[in-house]
Amino acid sequence: MADLTEALAAQVAEAHHSRSPLALTGGGSKPFLGEALDRDAAALELGAHRGIVSYDCGELVITARAGTPLAEIEAALDAEGQRLAFEPPHYGEAATLGGTIATGVSGPSRPYAGAARDFVLGTRIINGRGEVLRFGGEVMKNVAGYDLSRLMVGAFGTLGVLLEISLKVLPAPRFTRTRVFEYDQAAAIERFNTWGLKPWPITGAYWEDGRAYLRLSGAESSVRAAMETLGGETLAEDDTFWTDVREHRRVFFTNNRSPLWRLSVAPATPPLDLVGETVMDWGGAQRWLISDRPAETVREAVAAHGGHASVYRGAISPRQHPMPAPLLRLHKRLKQSMDPAGILNPGRFCPDF
Repeated sequence: MADLTEALAAQVAEAHHSRSPLALTGGGSKPFLGEALDRDAAALELGAHRGIVSYDCGELVITARAGTPLAEIEAALDAEGQRLAFEPPHYGEAATLGGTIATGVSGPSRPYAGAARDFVLGTRIINGRGEVLRFGGEVMKNVAGYDLSRLMVGAFGTLGVLLEISLKVLPAPRFTRTRVFEYDQAAAIERFNTWGLKPWPITGAYWEDGRAYLRLSGAESSVRAAMETLGGETLAEDDTFWTDVREHRRVFFTNNRSPLWRLSVAPATPPLDLVGETVMDWGGAQRWLISDRPAETVREAVAAHGGHASVYRGAISPRQHPMPAPLLRLHKRLKQSMDPAGILNPGRFCPDF
């Protein structure tokens, strides 16, 4: 892969000198996330830069190139009884590791196991000048100064071209069950927050259409003890249900209504007074809203509770919740440092840069 790395670096360096925008392209599974790119941007194809570089199952560390299919990584981990603990959504069969880290997406286990950025140990990137840089490493405590590897998570490729990512992985749970309860939204929020204080092996908490779903994973004895205290009914086919939640294959997500809003709020936030249909994930911290209300109305309602609202699907711009001016200035300074000519995915993270 040395020649491919050199070719990618050369293309970035040439674009830097000519100040020509580049559109970073991988598996193409998440084009709906983030802002639209400039149509004149030249494609920087990353899909061929693929393959698992190293996997030490004893140390729970895997390093892979950015173009590696996510399914390939998960298959290698599954063979050793391990997993990506942040349970990343694929949103398509062509999903790659690079796209997953660049968009920073995490699945139902995120509040209980951690977010994507919590498992990134190190990265190898190409900055906006065409320089190949390495940050971090393959152990949890190896960072001196700024943790630039984790800044790549959710940056939508605007700070650097991901070449390799080292991730901490975890053992797969030995036993999993999901309990189901009949609750309205307000009661589900109260229950999720109460359950979250218990020493139970919770790995998922989802609410939809008057039903609350609580996933328990770990040692069989711990799961069964929690189930006995909780009551409720046991859900059949756990894997199918939670995969459908993660991949937005539930009917709520698949009927092609738009826009689909992602609302991020504190878990104990009461039901929001917004017209539309809602489901909740992450124990109430992540709420999905289908509504035709104006963007300003949705964002003001969420901001009143200290949260933010972004558009997942639908023709609304800006898609991301507008940043406060001080935070925007900080982002612009970071972008200027990493990509002074502004050529990497310009406008993809937010319209301002």
